[in-house]
Amino acid sequence: MSVILVTGSYDHEIRFWEAWSGICSRTIARTGETGQVNRLAISHDKRFLAAAIHKKILIYDIASSSPDPLVSFESHTNNVTSVAFNSEGKWLVSGSEDGTLKIWDLRTTTNHVHRTYENSAPVNDICIHPNQGEVISCDQAGSIKQWDLSDNICSHELTPAGDVPIRSITLASDGSCLVAGNNKGQCYVWKVNEENSGLPRFQAVTRFLAHSKYLTRCLLSPDARYLATCSADTTVKIWSISHSYDFKQEKVLVGHQRWVWDCAFSADSAYLVTASSDHTARLWEMASGETVRQYNGHHKAAVCCALHDGAS
Repeated sequence: MSVILVTGSYDHEIRFWEAWSGICSRTIARTGETGQVNRLAISHDKRFLAAAIHKKILIYDIASSSPDPLVSFESHTNNVTSVAFNSEGKWLVSGSEDGTLKIWDLRTTTNHVHRTYENSAPVNDICIHPNQGEVISCDQAGSIKQWDLSDNICSHELTPAGDVPIRSITLASDGSCLVAGNNKGQCYVWKVNEENSGLPRFQAVTRFLAHSKYLTRCLLSPDARYLATCSADTTVKIWSISHSYDFKQEKVLVGHQRWVWDCAFSADSAYLVTASSDHTARLWEMASGETVRQYNGHHKAAVCCALHDGAS
């Protein structure tokens, strides 16, 4: 499978789609199981799908047709809001409303929890630094924290808007830029400097109002030239980024009928997938700003999506 496109929904289902035809190729129905799908992540080698479902993280074999997960990670005591794979596939990190981040060892068959970080406030989003040595989180108390995996500590903390919850964070693929979006639709941008550069690790460069309503997700494109922001206002906005970190609204993607919850870029940054409360997911062409495919099949809100069409 060269293109893996997956969506998760409040209908409890996980669906795999043929990106170009719009046909649903596989449904993990999870019949009789409780818990909505909160977040999805695909491993870099395209072998595994991690699904954050209520308090658990289920790992599925993407090549298999089995509806059963390979393994279930259970230790969080509240909703798991975010999951991310280490680039080598050795570990997975998760963030939860229980106020913790956990590192899970994907290579052991027994005790999978490798480490737990106490954040105290509910964690809304996480991302792994490209150096694979740091995890950045954002939370309901308005904090952004960098967790150092080698020293086992929180090494930096940012509070750009006091206690306004930070909903989403995204890090450029080269680690050079961090963007955070809060509940009020405000985006904050930092240049990320090398730890030994003598400059501050996170250097604030700009902030701007992306949406006047609730912001649900912000995501930098793989080429770091664009930022996508999703919102309760039913739109997705595309912002171009200059070398001097000037963010300019390029396009507004209009078509979803309700809240847009999540988005994912194609590897070449030319396409964007979005998931919405209107039960659908859409594939957008970045150049035109038009919907080129709609994915229909979920019976309730589609709240998360994952796309991997790059080299494995």
